[in-house]
Amino acid sequence: MTSEPRRHAGPADDLGTDYAPCFDEVGQVAVDGLVRLLDLERIEENIFRGDSSRTRWQRAFGGQVAGQALVAAGRTVDPDRHVHSLHSYFIRPGDSNAPIVYEVDRVRDGRSFSTRRVTAIQFGRAIFALSASFQLEQPGLEHGSPMPAAPPPQSLPTFEQRYERADKELADYYRTNPRPIDLRYVDDPPWQYADPQPREGINRVWMRANGRLPDDPLLHVCVLTFASDLTLLDSVLVRHGLVAGQQVKAMASLDHAMWFQRRFRADEWILYVSESPTASGGRGLASGRFFDQSGQHLVSVVQEGMVRIS
Repeated sequence: MTSEPRRHAGPADDLGTDYAPCFDEVGQVAVDGLVRLLDLERIEENIFRGDSSRTRWQRAFGGQVAGQALVAAGRTVDPDRHVHSLHSYFIRPGDSNAPIVYEVDRVRDGRSFSTRRVTAIQFGRAIFALSASFQLEQPGLEHGSPMPAAPPPQSLPTFEQRYERADKELADYYRTNPRPIDLRYVDDPPWQYADPQPREGINRVWMRANGRLPDDPLLHVCVLTFASDLTLLDSVLVRHGLVAGQQVKAMASLDHAMWFQRRFRADEWILYVSESPTASGGRGLASGRFFDQSGQHLVSVVQEGMVRIS
């Protein structure tokens, strides 16, 4: 596949070229695969095509579709404008065995803001719609919510170690098919125990890309968009002590919104704090916040998901 070169950071928006985290080679291979997945092919003006990730599941992962749609939007915006918000709807399940075409509508380019609308298409039908707004960096008021207490990510079991206690077959699968995002749950995930108990409160997960990412601000935002869909609906399930695939027969993202308040690297540890304020009508609402290790509030997320119980 011939693809458009990725936009890299210049001196004014460098994300930190001296950053040198320690990652293993297996994790880096998975992250390089994610970078390729997000590197869309331009097939016409305002039209892009992306591969789907090959997984054991037929349905395309929602975070992948959202991340690719944001890449498509960003490829049509001046590089000095950075995404500050996105709002999206999952319309139909995507097929993980087929490419996805992204059509971009350049809605508006103002003095400070640019607006883009993206439609993701498979087999001639829309499967996903996204609107994103980009802004020139500007000074202004500064405040943020405090980060909840959490132990350091290095002290927590890996995703694969968590799965050892829940599903040996899946643990073996994830060990031989490494994930591009390193997840470290602070609170027990809903799938870890055979008989989980309902609990209130927040759901905390440390996450980062499991390898070094290029110094491209748009790519870091798109990787975090990809990761934001991994654990958010967990906060709905833990309120009821339910496990997807057991008491929950179907679960899917319906809509997804994000606001990017501050710059970050997606290959540094970020704490994802989520909770579910309400659920009704076969749907659950979840909200989340991302914090860096210094406690800065980076990103806010809201999603409603379909949750059907057996």
